[in-house]
Amino acid sequence: MGATTFGAVGRGATAQEAFRNAREEAQWEHGHGGYSGTVAEKSSFTYVEITDEVRGDRRLLNEKIDELTDNQFSDKWGPAGCVKLREGEYLFFGWASE
Repeated sequence: MGATTFGAVGRGATAQEAFRNAREEAQWEHGHGGYSGTVAEKSSFTYVEITDEVRGDRRLLNEKIDELTDNQFSDKWGPAGCVKLREGEYLFFGWASE
C-alpha cells in the first residue's frame, strides 16, 4: 500500500469538531474501508500556528503547507497537520495511506 498527500477543510466551532466533521465527510465520500488517501485515515491532528500574513496570502499558505507536509507531517500513519483558516474553518493536511 502506498501513500498520498491530502488536504481537507473542516468546519466547526473548534478544531476538534472540524476534524471530526472532515473525517466523517471523507468517510462518506470515500467509504470506510481504509486506504482512501484522505483525512479519513487519520485518528488525530497536530495544530500548527501560522501568522495572519501567511493565512491571508494563498501562495504563502500553500508554500507553508507544502513545507509542513514534507517535513513535520510526512508519516502516513502519524497525525494530520492542522491550521486555522478563519473562525470556524480549519485545513487538515499531510500524508495518508492509500
